[in-house]
Amino acid sequence: MPQQPQHDSRPQLDAKTSPLTAIIFIGLLAIGLLFAGYSITSDITAVGPTGVTWLPYLLLGVALLIALGFEFVNGFHDTANAVATVIYTHSLPPNFAVIWSGFFNFLGVVTSTGAVAFGIISLLPVELILQVGSGAGFAMVFALLIAAIVWNLGTWWLGLPASSSHTMVGSIIGVGVANALMHGRDGTSGVDWGQVEKVGYSLLLSPVFGFVLAAVLLLVLRTLVKNRALYEAPKGNEPPPWWIRGLLILTCTGVSFFHGSNDGQKGMGLIMLILVGTVPMAYALNRAMPADQMTQFVAMAQATSQSLKTGTDVIVLADKAPQVLSDYVRTKTLTPEVLPALSAMANRIGQQVKDHGVLSKLPLDQVANVRNDMYLASEAIRFLDKDPAAKLDANAKANLKAFKKLIDDATKFIPLWVKAAVAIALGLGTMVGWKRIVVTVGEKIGKTHLTYAQGASAELVAMATIGAADGLGLPVSTTHVLSSGVAGTMLANKSGLQWSTMRNLAMAWVLTLPVAMLLSGSLYWLFTKLF
Repeated sequence: MPQQPQHDSRPQLDAKTSPLTAIIFIGLLAIGLLFAGYSITSDITAVGPTGVTWLPYLLLGVALLIALGFEFVNGFHDTANAVATVIYTHSLPPNFAVIWSGFFNFLGVVTSTGAVAFGIISLLPVELILQVGSGAGFAMVFALLIAAIVWNLGTWWLGLPASSSHTMVGSIIGVGVANALMHGRDGTSGVDWGQVEKVGYSLLLSPVFGFVLAAVLLLVLRTLVKNRALYEAPKGNEPPPWWIRGLLILTCTGVSFFHGSNDGQKGMGLIMLILVGTVPMAYALNRAMPADQMTQFVAMAQATSQSLKTGTDVIVLADKAPQVLSDYVRTKTLTPEVLPALSAMANRIGQQVKDHGVLSKLPLDQVANVRNDMYLASEAIRFLDKDPAAKLDANAKANLKAFKKLIDDATKFIPLWVKAAVAIALGLGTMVGWKRIVVTVGEKIGKTHLTYAQGASAELVAMATIGAADGLGLPVSTTHVLSSGVAGTMLANKSGLQWSTMRNLAMAWVLTLPVAMLLSGSLYWLFTKLF
């Protein structure tokens, strides 16, 4: 029989929630929903009369609730990892720890850059992004979110620290493959596999880094710091020495903040797709871009268009350019028409902006088309930058880079209210249902109680890994990094591992991708029949 952890110093996880906490929870939830509703109403009203029926607004409300529901589930599923170490080392009381973590998750979301959000969106099939307001577009969004929620809830119910990032990537691949097969194409053509590979490496390597680096850090700590109390289980409910307690609280804070900054962006990206699809007149383009930036925009569009005409006699008309670029983004095959098509597209975008001066004055019936033109141009430039077959001179490359930044500023933006709504959902989710995953991380990975040094080592590595990935715009799994870090410290400390738990964690890690793909692909097929 495997040895079980000693629980004489087990934290009290069943303390009742005070009525004041419940009131604050409900109040924050109401504030988040009211703020989101008020902001959407204000943004749409600022555009002027739209003549839109109530159906898009109904779909918008449902989609937003599901998207925020995903972030809520993400909160109690993933963020429990951040608080497990401070709870099991008695650095913070359990209820205070989850409130503390929820607050810093909130701050992480609000201050995030958006790089991860749009990195996730770039995994989606280009034709669905361009038609996100269609039935297929809504089918895509609903399938992604519901599949991710179902798998997250299932693994949470079993107490398995599975990855929300892993789940979302699997859901995106499933929709892409299903969409390609439904249109008679090879299933592998429905996904940007280059971007999937980039994201996949970050998800695959992050738990390896967590395991190895946490183990090494613990061994270094044992060599440099000879205080034996750091390497023993807590005595009763006695907190650790002040400096190790401060370090544990600091790392819990850092992991919570970076979790919010990284994981919160997945929901933000999907919410922006929902907004663009349902109310493009308010959210398809960044209406806040100043007029002086538009002058630079027009000049750079014209310079880019001219530089792409050099060295080719092929001419592509502006109305044919979207199809050429869409085929290039989907197939990654550079034909002689691609550069002339991008030249025509850049010229058309520049002319549309020039005719109206600022994005906010574009006619409502043109907004969605201009946004799609900009998105296609940005994606085509992204692939051209990595395409060895693209023979571009230094001037053309410089122009493309500068032009891409300007069109990304016009299309890849996240309003403050979206960040606030996601932040509240993720932060509140942290305070609910956290015990299952906390118990798994704190008690069921190793055969002995988590020591102060083990908790500090695992959290330090998790904080550094997630923070670095956030800076690079890569989604990583807080769950995988932290749980593998705890396992690494148990092995380094010769505490032993509970292999039944490790097998379950490995099984969840292996099954997440295919199950999420199957769920989202099946739901996408079903929803396309309903919408």
